[in-house]
Amino acid sequence: VQLQASGGGLVQAGGSLRLSCVVSGSTFSIYTMAWYRQAPGKQRELVALLNNGEDGNYANSVKGRFTISRDNAKNAVYLQMNSLKPEDTAVYYCNALIRRTSAQFRPTDYWGQGTLVTVSS
Repeated sequence: VQLQASGGGLVQAGGSLRLSCVVSGSTFSIYTMAWYRQAPGKQRELVALLNNGEDGNYANSVKGRFTISRDNAKNAVYLQMNSLKPEDTAVYYCNALIRRTSAQFRPTDYWGQGTLVTVSS
């Protein structure tokens, strides 16, 4: 199983970006999907999280600006980022809890490779 993130780039403050993350490989069930970010010199932090059938949960710093969504048919999770600020600059990582087979009792935590978002002022 691999997670492939894309969509990062350079954008001016106030602009928008849409991140995508696709899960490839054989999976039995994908549970929580999430986006984290890590700014230079800082710890990785949760940005948004989405469980199947539930509303997204967001860090206070991105509420009202970011929207997480998923397409279960495509095994994908997205992060729409609007009204971007320079402090949103970070490497963004997608994350998913996955059971690869029905015999797997506990899901495994998988991470994508990260995609860099740079917001200029």
